[in-house]
Amino acid sequence: MFKNKVLLITGGTGSFGNAVLKRFLDSDIAEIRIFSRDEKKQDDMRKKYANSKLKFYIGDVRDYRSVLNSTRGVDFIFHAAALKQVPSCEFHPMQAVNTNVLGTENVLEAAIQNEVKRVICLSTDKAVYPINAMGISKAMMEKVMVAKSRNIDERKTVICGTRYGNVMASRGSVIPLFIEQIRVGKPLSITDPHMTRFMMTLADAVDLVLYAFEHGSNGDIFVQKAPAATIETLAKALRELMGLPDHPINIIGTRHGEKLFEVLLSREEMACAEDLGDYFRVPPDLRDLNYEKFFDIGEERISRAEDYNSHNTVRLDVDGMKQLLLKLEFMQAIVRGENVISANLRR
Repeated sequence: MFKNKVLLITGGTGSFGNAVLKRFLDSDIAEIRIFSRDEKKQDDMRKKYANSKLKFYIGDVRDYRSVLNSTRGVDFIFHAAALKQVPSCEFHPMQAVNTNVLGTENVLEAAIQNEVKRVICLSTDKAVYPINAMGISKAMMEKVMVAKSRNIDERKTVICGTRYGNVMASRGSVIPLFIEQIRVGKPLSITDPHMTRFMMTLADAVDLVLYAFEHGSNGDIFVQKAPAATIETLAKALRELMGLPDHPINIIGTRHGEKLFEVLLSREEMACAEDLGDYFRVPPDLRDLNYEKFFDIGEERISRAEDYNSHNTVRLDVDGMKQLLLKLEFMQAIVRGENVISANLRR
């Protein structure tokens, strides 16, 4: 599907962009464009990969002209650019709106104008029943995505989305923080030990996007079924893997805008979702505003529906969490040198 094609990744200097590069740079893809506003990270990537297929575009999704220019000649877009930190968005909600909502509108409009064949928008579980600015902006991003997909020619452009939970060890996530705290001998700062989060690897995140790319129609949202764990279980697993099972923990309480558990599919979405085995597909509501057109999910189906959340999904124990963590390359490296790490920490 990607042979001799051009792929653009917005926010491409982040964890997801790097994971895509590892998957695609040695394939028969013609070109991968990295679009972001961070020239330092772009320069680091340029030196790290040193690959002629990789092209870099300085720009910001908030700036329509820079997006329009970078999407000329592009076949596919993975739209990953976003403000993702919940507390930051709580203090600066309009910045979340400008990037996550208006920025997405810019990307999709540029894609339509330049007849990009497929656009995959990356969303988050925080968009479901949102209580924080980040989640609300991502929920609006999804609405923009579905609305934009309504009146376009699917033979020219397909726009669909993915939604996933905690991507382990992605930039700014809790796992790198915990590891650094263990390394320097600080207590692990846990918000609420009973808080649950979906757990998936970066490889899983790329797989989900590729699945949506291959199977999605306009307005679809795809969700990967994922296990969850409590923050306490995650902390115990990390401590054991790093050879310090008794490392102290400091409970600091929930931060601004945090939930006890996350939801990947609402009850209303579960009532109409298509179960695809490892994934769910949520189709768009394709009715227009002429509501005399009848649409019925079925009262019984709605009454039986239950949302899909990090409390009612498969729950990992400490051993299960350790096995999942060991899928991460950097975690494997830490474990291989755990005696050295442990000795240094004990000093």
